[in-house]
Amino acid sequence: MFEGISITDLKIIPNEKGDIFHALKSNENSFTSFGEAYFTTIKKGAVKGWKKHNSMVSNLIVPYGRIKFVFIDDRDESKTKTQVFICELSLSNYKRITINANIWFAFEGLDDYNLLLNISNILHDPSESQNIELENSMFSYNELVSR
Repeated sequence: MFEGISITDLKIIPNEKGDIFHALKSNENSFTSFGEAYFTTIKKGAVKGWKKHNSMVSNLIVPYGRIKFVFIDDRDESKTKTQVFICELSLSNYKRITINANIWFAFEGLDDYNLLLNISNILHDPSESQNIELENSMFSYNELVSR
């Protein structure tokens, strides 16, 4: 597995008046603390990234649509340095991805409407993350996803 990323199966509990979708519980191993939760959308074919948080742990859940995630490990001390991990989340693959700090990631909308929930361990702070272009001197999004 990719060091610094965990994937957790989530429950969907059917209910005749409306289903219940689990996201994160405080008694789970991947829970560290609560900073904030927010939703973001991404249009079909659009890609957001590359982003790397310096201290934030993100818990990503896709309750609607389909989103492809690409992760790159450039941490010197990591056992998975230089490795790439690609996965897709959707209702048919309802899971939570927990991403530790210092891992590059990007994500792409695959359906017409895609909704992403991020539950992070700290409040958003623009100075604690780094952003680079999708096509850059370190790695290319298009090359990675076409492998």
